[in-house]
Amino acid sequence: MPLVRRSSRFPLAVCVHASRFVGAAALAGCLALGAGASSTSDPNPDAPPLHRATDRVAIGAALSPQDLDDPALAAHVAKHFAVLTPGNEMKPDALQREQGVFTFERADRLVAFAQAHGQDVIGHTLVWHSQAPKWLFEDENGDPLPRDIALDNMREHIHAVAGHFRGKVKGWDVVNEAISDGGPYLRDTPALRAIGEDYVIKAFQFAHEADPDAELYFNDYNIEREYKREKALRLVEELRDAGCRIDAVGIQGHWLLGAPGLEEIEAGVKLFIDAGFEVHITEMDVDPLPRRGRGGADVTAVEREGLDPYQDGLPPEVQQQLATRYAELFELFLRHPQITRVTFWGTDDGRSWLNYFPVRGRTNHPLLFDRELQPKPAFFEVVETLQDAR
Repeated sequence: MPLVRRSSRFPLAVCVHASRFVGAAALAGCLALGAGASSTSDPNPDAPPLHRATDRVAIGAALSPQDLDDPALAAHVAKHFAVLTPGNEMKPDALQREQGVFTFERADRLVAFAQAHGQDVIGHTLVWHSQAPKWLFEDENGDPLPRDIALDNMREHIHAVAGHFRGKVKGWDVVNEAISDGGPYLRDTPALRAIGEDYVIKAFQFAHEADPDAELYFNDYNIEREYKREKALRLVEELRDAGCRIDAVGIQGHWLLGAPGLEEIEAGVKLFIDAGFEVHITEMDVDPLPRRGRGGADVTAVEREGLDPYQDGLPPEVQQQLATRYAELFELFLRHPQITRVTFWGTDDGRSWLNYFPVRGRTNHPLLFDRELQPKPAFFEVVETLQDAR
């Protein structure tokens, strides 16, 4: 099937964001491009700024501060995204690998870039089992610390980190990936073993103490799926019942080209909305490579045949399938005004984590921009979808 750039209706060069995320002070700043970059360094001058295509939802991306060393990428990030999420630089092991020794420099750099360009920052993440130093919840033998010591460690870490970024971060993914994929309610993590199920509530309380103005979110993968959504709803309702501030439920949105179905995604989104929660799509990408399993961020079984089939780029028919999938997903998002942010997990195909997961070294193509920062057909489908909903 031939690829067609559907939209010729590009928005005026006016900085329009979801009002909840970008205020008047950011309006002028978002007109600037990357730090030290001018409009002449725009790597895709024919593409309209993605985030300006809509006033319905804030559009963001995840990146690392070292990405900003590339002037073209810095200009790209400043042009297309209203919200930035550090991929790794605010995780516990990046900020306090050694107890009492904080390393804020890399995260500070990303925050400074965002401030200079009128962008909001989402802190990711205060508590996550996968990238947490052992001393937080375990002793030198790997056994759980006593509850009171583990609580003190978690409180001090959250207070120090959220306090450091107070007034600079729009909101925090307070706890990441706490829901179990299998039988138990919560995932078996060092925090759970040391503190108990209320560690999630405690983390939200500590975050609010450290920065009362910051929005607070729970973030997880596959919680829109039927097998997992009821457990996630139980958790966020327990947070609310405990009096915790919780501003949104973060659905990661690591989806495949053919799964899950739109009906299942929408049913999960509606479950949280109907319970009174806003929803963010926090780590969005669409993997076009063959894979077995449920999708999401915790897949181990992969399609071994044709392991790396698209080293030279997506075939036209797959490129069109990707574009259609993105258009359908954004149509779904726009049906629900309670979905207020969509963040892509990466700035372009070359910097996607899916080049390394679930198999390292594959050539993946899951985002709206290719490795040369050029917009793909999916980009123009998304832009048109956003504009049509204005």
